[in-house]
Amino acid sequence: MSRVRLTERSVAALKPKEKRYDVSDSLRVGLRVRVAPSGLKTWVFEKRIRGGPLRSHTLGRFPVISLSEAREKALGLEKEAMEGFDRKAEAEKRKSVLEVLDDYEQKHLVQLRTGKERRRQLDNALKKHFRKPISSLERRELQAFIDGVADSGAKVLANRYKAAISAFTGFAWRRGYTEQNVGAGLSNATRERPRDRVLSLKEVRAIYEASEFLSPLWTPLIRLLILTAQRRSDITGLREGEVDFEKRRIDLPSVRTKNGKPHIVHLSDPALDIVSGIEPKNGLYFSTTGKTPVSGLSKVKKQLDGLLPDDMEPWTLHDLRTAFATTMAETGASEGVVDRILNHAASGSAASAVARVYNQSQQLKPRAAVLDHWAALVTQESADVVRIAS
Repeated sequence: MSRVRLTERSVAALKPKEKRYDVSDSLRVGLRVRVAPSGLKTWVFEKRIRGGPLRSHTLGRFPVISLSEAREKALGLEKEAMEGFDRKAEAEKRKSVLEVLDDYEQKHLVQLRTGKERRRQLDNALKKHFRKPISSLERRELQAFIDGVADSGAKVLANRYKAAISAFTGFAWRRGYTEQNVGAGLSNATRERPRDRVLSLKEVRAIYEASEFLSPLWTPLIRLLILTAQRRSDITGLREGEVDFEKRRIDLPSVRTKNGKPHIVHLSDPALDIVSGIEPKNGLYFSTTGKTPVSGLSKVKKQLDGLLPDDMEPWTLHDLRTAFATTMAETGASEGVVDRILNHAASGSAASAVARVYNQSQQLKPRAAVLDHWAALVTQESADVVRIAS
C-alpha cells in the first residue's frame, strides 16, 4: 500500500484496477482512500486505541467527503484513540438486546440441532428487554424471570431457561457487547436428579389403550412412540422419505438424531400398520400445517393423564423409553442391542473397529426381534415377559 501526500486533484485522478487497492495519506497517518474496481472511492481511517485494539473506521465517500473533511474526521478519531476512548466498543454496547440476540442466532444457534428451540426460549425470557441496550441488562432481572418460571411449578423448565440465558450472556460478553457477563452468577431453580420412575408393562399397556381416545392425529403418534421406543423428536418429525415399507423400517438421517449419526428403527407389525395408515401432509407424517412437525405434546400428555387411572403415579413421555429398556432386559435382550434400539452409545468398553462394523450390520436382526417382542407385549398379543434370543 503506497503512502503519498494526498491532494484533492490526486485523489480524483486515481483510476480503478482489477482489484481493490488503498492509497495512504502521509500527512494524516492512518487515513487512506480505498478505490474499488467499480471506481467508488471511500475514506478509511485506522488507529489503535490506547491500551486496546486496532480499530478501522469508514468516514464516507469521495467527493461527498472532501480530503480536508476526511482529515478533520480522522484527527477527531485519533484524539479519542489517544485518550483510550473506543467508539466502536461504545456503539456495540448501545446495540439492543434483540440485535445481539439476532447476531447470536446467526453466529451460533443456526449450527445447533436445537437452535430453533433455544431461540424460542430466549425470546420468551428476554422479550421485555428487546429494545433495551444490551449493556443495560441486569442479573437481578434475569434471575427474576427464572424464579418466576420456577414459582409456577416448572422448576426443570426454569433450569433450561437459566442455561439458555447464561449461554447468551456469555456470548454477548465475549463479543464485547457487555463489560461483564451478567448471566455468570445466575442460580438454578432446582437440583436435578436422574429419574427413577419406571413404568410397568401394565402401565404402558394402559397408556397404549388410552391413546385410542385421542384425536386421529395423536393416537398414532403416541402409539408409535411406545412401539418404537424412540425420542419424541425422531417420531414427531418423521418424513415420508424416511420410511422404507419394503424393509419394514425407519431410516433416520444424521441431521435428525441427537448423536448426529444415522439410525435404523425396525417397524413391528402394529407399528408398520400405524405408519401405513397415515397420509403424509407435504411429506410430514405428523403435521397440522404441512410445513412443520406437530407440537403440543404437553397438552396431549394432560389429556392422556385424564384417561388413566387416578392412582397412577406421575410419568413423562421419556419414561416410555425407560420402560422399554427395563422390560426387555427382563427378557434377556442384550444391553448392547437395547442401547442401539434407543440410539445410545454402548455402555460397555469401546468396541473395536471390527466390532463397530459388526454391530451396525449384523445386529439389525436381534434389534428387530426385540422390537417385535416388545410390540407383542404392549398390544397383549403376548401376555408374558418371556426370554428371547439376544
